[in-house]
Order: sequence, then C-alpha cells, then structure tokens
Amino acid sequence: MTDDTVPPAEDAAPQAPVPQAPAPQVPAEAAAICPRCAKPLDLCVCAGITPIETRLEVLVLQHPQEQDVELGSARLLTLGLARGRLKVGLSWPNLAKALGREADPRRWAVLYMGSGDDATATEPGTLRLVDKKGQTVEDPTVLADLEGIILLDGSWSQAKALWWRNAWLLKLRRLIVHPDFVSAYGNLRREPRRESVSTLEAGAYALAKLEGDDTLVERLRAPFVALVARYRAVRGNRPPRAAANRPSSEGARKPDWRGRKRRPR
Repeated sequence: MTDDTVPPAEDAAPQAPVPQAPAPQVPAEAAAICPRCAKPLDLCVCAGITPIETRLEVLVLQHPQEQDVELGSARLLTLGLARGRLKVGLSWPNLAKALGREADPRRWAVLYMGSGDDATATEPGTLRLVDKKGQTVEDPTVLADLEGIILLDGSWSQAKALWWRNAWLLKLRRLIVHPDFVSAYGNLRREPRRESVSTLEAGAYALAKLEGDDTLVERLRAPFVALVARYRAVRGNRPPRAAANRPSSEGARKPDWRGRKRRPR
C-alpha cells in the first residue's frame, strides 16, 4: 500500500539579503524648488527678473501635462511682465473666464502657429496678421486697439489640444511670428521647424513688434538666456528628459491647426 500523503515542505533556508545600489545623491539645491519661478534652486534666475511695464497684456495658457520644469520658459515670461499672467489647464468657457475679467475677443490676438506653409510665407524678422483662411490682413489699423495677446504653452501636440479645446480662440486675431534670431535653447531642444523658438522668445518678439520697442526682445530674453547658460553649467548638454517627448525635426509633421487633413507621404 502506497502512501500518497505529501510530506510537509521543509522550511526554506533564509536568504542572504541582496545588496542594494546606493541611491544617487541629489544636491539639496537641485531637489528644492523656487516658489516663484518653480525651477530647482540651482537653476533659479529670479534675481535677474524685474517686471517690465507694457501696454499690452500677455496671457499664457499652459497645458497641465507640460513637464519641462527645468527649461520651460512660460513662467519666466509672465514673471518678467507687469501685465503677464499664466493659467494652467485644458479648457476655459471663454476669454473672460481665462482672464478672470470681462474682455472683448476682438481686441485680443493669439500667436497662431498655423501650418508649415504659413510659417514659410512669413518673412524672417516679421510679424504677420492673418485671417481665418491664413491670408495676410494688410490693414495695420486692425491691431491699433489691441488689448493683449495669448500664447499656448506645451509640446506641439499639447498646444494643438489647447487650440481645439478652446473654441473661443477662433474669435481672436491671429498673429504669426518669424523671429530673426536662433532660440537660446540651441541643441537642448529639438523642434520640427528651424524657426521655432521658446514660448518666452515668441512672446517677447511679438510684444516688441506690436509695441514698437525692439529692446523688449533682449530685456525679456535675458533671464531665459541666463537659465540656459546655468543649465549647461550644472547639467551639461544633456536635454531634459521631458523634452525627449517632443517631436524631432526628422520625419515630424508640421502642425496644421486649421484642421486641413494631409495625405501621408
């Protein structure tokens, strides 16, 4: 007669603890965040920011998933302007809700990226007012009573989402900028267009053209240029990890915010 009873398992011998790799040491300044600019303290350039008075207001709508904390420029732009404001979110019912006060959409403009063809049609060193069909509006008096401009901040796909989620943006004037300088980002940020610049640089350039004060570009860019220089000094030439999610210039489609579908090439 066989015994089918399974004998109790023997207690396993105790295992030696597996040595763990030591956690990387993060400098205290890199771990702490500046409450004003939201940058790591070792990248903070707040000491060089003095709000500049301008006639026009600037409202930056930032996508909530924009994660380029270290080199993002939107907050630096609004901190550098006495009439600058940064709002984070996906959608607002109208311009008044985004601003927090009543406003006439006809007296506001949005920096409109358009298609690659729109950007190419804009001469370097110029700002162009276009209609809903992307055609140049020749009448300069249209912008005479402008109250402010809006910029969309995030990756290309995030900015595109902001555009389509806020239908009231279609009621605003549309401005296309083509700065005549190379972005301070250099090789730290890859973009699908050569003329692409940071949110801060685009806003500074638009303000300079609209207010007739070319000094605004360098005055507003100064903290951003200092940020990039400090980043290279303490982080090297390694792009931030969040920036790796942005499209590269190779094989990337240029966004067409007018909804025109393109055949795959």
